[in-house]
Amino acid sequence: MSMIKSRKTRFGDFIVAFLCFLLILVCLLPMLNVLARSLSSSEALIKNKVWLWPVGLNFEAYKMVLSDSKYTWSLVWTAILTVVGTCLSLFMTTICAYPLIYDHLKGRRLINTIIIFTMYFNAGTIPMYLLLKDLNMLNKPVVLVVPYCLSVFNMIIMRSFFYNIPDSLRESAELDGAGPVRILVSIYLPMSTPVIATLALFYAVGRWNGFSDALMFVKEKKYYPIQLLLYNIINSMTKIEVATQEGFSPPGLSETLKAATVMFATVPILFVYPWLQKYFITGATLGAIKE
Repeated sequence: MSMIKSRKTRFGDFIVAFLCFLLILVCLLPMLNVLARSLSSSEALIKNKVWLWPVGLNFEAYKMVLSDSKYTWSLVWTAILTVVGTCLSLFMTTICAYPLIYDHLKGRRLINTIIIFTMYFNAGTIPMYLLLKDLNMLNKPVVLVVPYCLSVFNMIIMRSFFYNIPDSLRESAELDGAGPVRILVSIYLPMSTPVIATLALFYAVGRWNGFSDALMFVKEKKYYPIQLLLYNIINSMTKIEVATQEGFSPPGLSETLKAATVMFATVPILFVYPWLQKYFITGATLGAIKE
């Protein structure tokens, strides 16, 4: 009987592993196709010969991308926005979540209700635009950081994680004379590394991949993040006259450049995942459960 159960278990594990392998392939195939297209010759792309492996290997598209200052500056600018935005978002999330774990905080239920209300209902794009205009924030770098510096969903995750930290640690620190700020810095933050790393990943990826806010609120091209620049380039290359004007007249080269710019904008943020992987699963699960 145990042998039959063991075989069933092994078969179930095989099915799960196979499904996971298929899921990984589904996620990787588009990226591999874009990479192959970015390294293939224009003739191969015109003839639709490229799938998962480069045909007529060449690096001309990457040379053009890296030699253009607007690409490199946009990449550096997006990295600056991502770092500053992530740090500010983590700060705002922490100072919003931490006070809500104190039972004696007056109006805590009302504050929680108001916060959750904003999670489901918001003013929309046009009122947001008018508000930022009245605040004189349009077409300035601050408009890409401040309006979206706090996610209610992420704040709830951090608050739930703080709830999991034993109250006895906080009470012992209070008996020793430590104040709320000292308790936060010395106890809660060091013990919250998994959730901080997880939320940092959420915020960083969201800022790196975001372009809609820049599209609506920014006109100066020097403030364009890499994703908005990529969006404009891909749209421009669909028009033959624009592609010719920009020097992309060889047939098929625009398709190679599209793929190269996609890789150029996507690969840097992927290097963040290996650093935070060991914290990600722990932070994403522990923060959602309260013992």
